[in-house]
Amino acid sequence: MLARRSARIEEGLFVVEGAVLISEALRGGWDVLAQYRTAGASTVGGCEADDFVLGEGVLERVASTESPQPNMALVSRRTASLAKLEVAATGVGSPWVLFLDAVSDPGNLGTILRSAEAMGAAGVVLGSGSVDAFNPKVVRASAGALFHVPVVEGVTLGDVKALGYRVLATSSHDQSNSQSLVDANLDGAVCVVLGSEAHGVSEASAPLVDGWVRIDHAGRAESLNVAMAATIINYEISRRRK
Repeated sequence: MLARRSARIEEGLFVVEGAVLISEALRGGWDVLAQYRTAGASTVGGCEADDFVLGEGVLERVASTESPQPNMALVSRRTASLAKLEVAATGVGSPWVLFLDAVSDPGNLGTILRSAEAMGAAGVVLGSGSVDAFNPKVVRASAGALFHVPVVEGVTLGDVKALGYRVLATSSHDQSNSQSLVDANLDGAVCVVLGSEAHGVSEASAPLVDGWVRIDHAGRAESLNVAMAATIINYEISRRRK
């Protein structure tokens, strides 16, 4: 049932598979409600949730992968509020956030969360049309980053800009007077908009953009995978901050 986005939202729960990811959820302070495991697996420590041992073949029928790990948990679904980004924008330092404009591939979102958390982004905002952060594939691809970087849903790019963030958007080529990432001004509170690979930044977001940046490359490809682009941008901003 929790394989459906609507069910995860309605129930306020999502599934975490694997002892490592369950441990990361606990380390991040998330509420683990129940653990399930095969007879030969050990329960993940540091958790007071009910622990259920499953019969042979049960885990394989309910897991989202063909060769599931022997541990699974139900975790309370939660997202950060816009106020979390406002605190970052008005606090000490120069925070940056990512705004994902209809990024629909779960593997891409998981990787983006992973690089955002690793490089120190203040948060990731999921714009309209983006994949659910609690999709099982996103949870796995994030490698635990989901439990440590704030994820905000249900807000617009205008809401983020109103907090004081300067909005930069990515371009796959030289358009709208775009600047190379290495030359762009990345100072202050910055919100970087990443669009889908198929359509780029949406027409609704474009009027709110203060500047366009591109990642120059020598190969024949017109553009980079959106998760790769996000990783490079996260690294460059982090490098500048240091």
